Amino acid sequence: MTNKEIIGNINSVESMGLVDGPGIRYVVFLQGCKLRCLYCHNPETWDINRKCESVTPSDLIKKIIRFKSYFGNDGGVTFSGGEPLLQPEFLLECLKLCKQNNINTAIDTAGVGFGEYDEILNYTDLVILDVKAVDKEDYKKITGLNMDAFNKFLSDCVRLNKKMWIRQVIVPNLNDTKESVLKLKHFVTKLKNIEKVELLPYKTIGVHKYSDLKIPYRLKGVEDMDEAKCKALEKLLI
Repeated sequence: MTNKEIIGNINSVESMGLVDGPGIRYVVFLQGCKLRCLYCHNPETWDINRKCESVTPSDLIKKIIRFKSYFGNDGGVTFSGGEPLLQPEFLLECLKLCKQNNINTAIDTAGVGFGEYDEILNYTDLVILDVKAVDKEDYKKITGLNMDAFNKFLSDCVRLNKKMWIRQVIVPNLNDTKESVLKLKHFVTKLKNIEKVELLPYKTIGVHKYSDLKIPYRLKGVEDMDEAKCKALEKLLI
């Protein structure tokens, strides 16, 4: 299969991303996600077949290269979503083309794809791993799925000694306690090659999308996470 025969379904791109990895980054949001997280603010990315922009890896890399001068020593490309691992052939070819052009690569992922990740990870400089929860019951409550796929991806990252950032969304009355954050801390201390751990405050910015898509919003009435409290909880991770 050649690059031109592979088509990726992209929800959107951000040409000057500042929070999706180190430095200035070109962020590609791929369509499709298996998880149905309670607090997801991008439900329009769930359906992998939803009509979006379809591109080939070679066409995408041409767009990315236009911004290469902005990347400097730290920036690069981040493949996010949705879940980038749900389009593995497209993702792999894009990662290969980035490395051929000396562009730093990151994937922002929940680790739930199709189970074979070694080749993708070999072309990935940084994994930004979205940890929904660290025990089975909480994970199922938040995502609707069990932890098997997540655990498989995480074990592959550890085995390949892949550099990782860990992120967790903190939601009022769901996981905004010291006990919950200390669980995350215990979980992370068992891993290697972790560069950073961040707590992200829950936002209601995407709630309107649910009514537009006629999808019930299960956290109705939950307000934005207090950012000061989130920062205080993050200090427990140090």
